[in-house]
Amino acid sequence: MKKETRLGISVKRDEDYGNWYSEVCRFGDLVEYYESVKGIYILKPSAMKIWKTIQRLFDAEIEKMNVEEYYFPIFVPGSALEKEKNHIEGFAPEVAWVTRAGDTELATPFALRPTSETVIYPFFSKWIRGHRDLPLKVYQWCNVVRWESSDPTPFIRSREFLWQEGHTAFATKEEADREVLDVLNIYSRVYEELLAVPVIKGIKSENEKFAGGLYTTSIEAFIPSTGRGIQAATSHSLGQNFAKMFDVTFEDKKGKRSMVWQNSWGLSTRSIGVMVMTHGDDEGLVFPPRVAPFQVVVIQVPIKGAADDQVLCNACEAVKSTLQEAGIRAKVDIRDNYSCGWKYADQELKGSPLRIEIGPRDLANDQVRIVRRDTGAKMDVKRGGMIEQVKDLLEKIQRNLYDVAKRKVEECTQKVETWDEFVKALSQKKLILAPWCDEVEVEKDVKKRTRGDETGGGGAKTLCTPLEQPELRKDTLCFASGKPAKKWSYWGKSY
Repeated sequence: MKKETRLGISVKRDEDYGNWYSEVCRFGDLVEYYESVKGIYILKPSAMKIWKTIQRLFDAEIEKMNVEEYYFPIFVPGSALEKEKNHIEGFAPEVAWVTRAGDTELATPFALRPTSETVIYPFFSKWIRGHRDLPLKVYQWCNVVRWESSDPTPFIRSREFLWQEGHTAFATKEEADREVLDVLNIYSRVYEELLAVPVIKGIKSENEKFAGGLYTTSIEAFIPSTGRGIQAATSHSLGQNFAKMFDVTFEDKKGKRSMVWQNSWGLSTRSIGVMVMTHGDDEGLVFPPRVAPFQVVVIQVPIKGAADDQVLCNACEAVKSTLQEAGIRAKVDIRDNYSCGWKYADQELKGSPLRIEIGPRDLANDQVRIVRRDTGAKMDVKRGGMIEQVKDLLEKIQRNLYDVAKRKVEECTQKVETWDEFVKALSQKKLILAPWCDEVEVEKDVKKRTRGDETGGGGAKTLCTPLEQPELRKDTLCFASGKPAKKWSYWGKSY
């Protein structure tokens, strides 16, 4: 008796994006909802495999920069948060507190880390004495807790999530500034080389920068289906603000006490959500081959007769083994309680880049049929040439996913110079590049004037000022204030 169950997502991406995304994450086997606590998710093996792949690339690159891995406690004393009042103000409504142990009220409540500056920097003050102790570079992979009040969304906005955070201290601003961009470039590689997601490298506005920092750089992605930007990762220059708070000083070569220059930087499991949003379709997930938990799923096309079925199963297992020996992540689906069509749909829902089908005709002709997830293209390939063809296709799929995503973002990007052009582009869900006077109050005014428009959600804001700046004519005026423009910045609604 065939076991047929509900399979696939119930809504179209372009008709109900929010529910489409939630269903893709859940039915695609990335997460399970932890229903006891809203906004908390169980990350399933596929999500963890992707996260581990990201970790491997990042660890290899950060090791070249002589950054050491640590693990710091999750508990933050309330007194430490009070010391960092200005910085933590933005996190205050999201801080979760431990106030009781058993039936006993704690004399000193502890916060669950929303970020780790308050835990780490007292030890920087302890560990750094002289110039020979610099630079000090640490990072950790950990979880953080932020009790989001807005609607939680898997990977994009959750109350507990995994991330990597780095914290470094230098003797000079020049060294610190170089590292800010070096780390930003690694984050860009994670997105573009692994996740096949195009990103923009830029600097955040004063409104949007990390509270208490000197300046913030970020990589920004854009989701054409919703017309919204999304902050993908950040690398902050903290200047000497935190050194003042936590007394992080050193004795320089001349015997003078000086404050260090600090950076912090982070990348989270939000990256998985951005990848899903970028490549997913109405059938489900579409994984770039470099991060796909399984790059190939081998599926038997059954024939009548148990003996023949076993021969077919053996052939599928042999193909899987051949693929694995060649370094290709592969699995086989020879379940006999599901139809071929069901298994094809299951593979498409769960995003594996390639499907290999083996039926009696394939067996007789010593061939396999290969089907691409990204385009649906099919080809019959002799077993002897299978490995070479699979490797070639995986590279083509990786490039194609990036190229398609980049083209979509470019088609949604619009350069404007006036307020009317800006409003029209915003209503069309564009990623907007506009000349700006770089004034905090002007940005606040833009956000206020565009809040509650027909596109819904909050108002428009700067996403970033791109590091690669278009030419700015001397007579160019700010699109919003009419004052002389100082730079080109990307604007839009955001997650």
